Amino acid sequence: MINFTKMHGLGNDFVVIDAINQQISLTPKQIRLLSDRHFGIGFDQLLLVEKPASNNADFKYRIFNADGSEVAQCGNGARCFARFVRDKKLSDKNEIRVDTDSGQLLLRFNDNDLITVNMGIPKHKPSEVPILVDQESFAYSVCINATETSFGAISMGNPHAVIQVSDVKNAPVADLGQALESHAIFPERANIGFMQIINRKHIKLRVYERGAAETLACGSGACAAVVIGIEQNLLDQDVCVELPGGELTIRWSGRNEPVLMTGPAISVFDGSIKL
Repeated sequence: MINFTKMHGLGNDFVVIDAINQQISLTPKQIRLLSDRHFGIGFDQLLLVEKPASNNADFKYRIFNADGSEVAQCGNGARCFARFVRDKKLSDKNEIRVDTDSGQLLLRFNDNDLITVNMGIPKHKPSEVPILVDQESFAYSVCINATETSFGAISMGNPHAVIQVSDVKNAPVADLGQALESHAIFPERANIGFMQIINRKHIKLRVYERGAAETLACGSGACAAVVIGIEQNLLDQDVCVELPGGELTIRWSGRNEPVLMTGPAISVFDGSIKL
């Protein structure tokens, strides 16, 4: 029997499992079964809370997509991770340091019950995204379905491409998102954001997530969109990101500075399941 908690961050939903106090060993097939919204529990990502890998961390944070693949970063999941460890009395700290496969994250509880995640410093070098181009640029382009598509690309611990659109509501998220997500230019695939700029402090965003299709919110995608918008001189350093599931506040001071993401994390229910 596996005990779990169903959670969400702006509708981006997760199953969170304490892998410290129970033995957990899941195959990709079992993760796909758990993610099935008809025959399993249903989620965008599965989050595991594990013992830290380094001496200065409180926990290790592992993330699995609905298709069973493991990824290194998930911003909305990080806020849910923080809420989970506090709700389950695994930690009473106001600031938690967690190991991930892309480095460490700092998670901080605010007085207004929101959680701020220090998402780390964005990576811009093509080899770090990774994206198969000769040199770094604020904008790249590829031909998809006989149409040239321009986008910015960075890594927030996972690869992101961001396309500016005039109307996010009618953006071709499913078709273009899927085509660019698995395009050969991204050897590890990528999360694809569609960004509509309302003003320098406010954007609307939809994200086609790698291994999960479109979700109601993507925290690392919101960070990536703001960073790319600032780099292209379209946004200020504090931006409200309006996603289908709700709003996040993103702050970035510029190159070599970390991205700070603030938003809610909600527990929905606790349960147990036998595989």
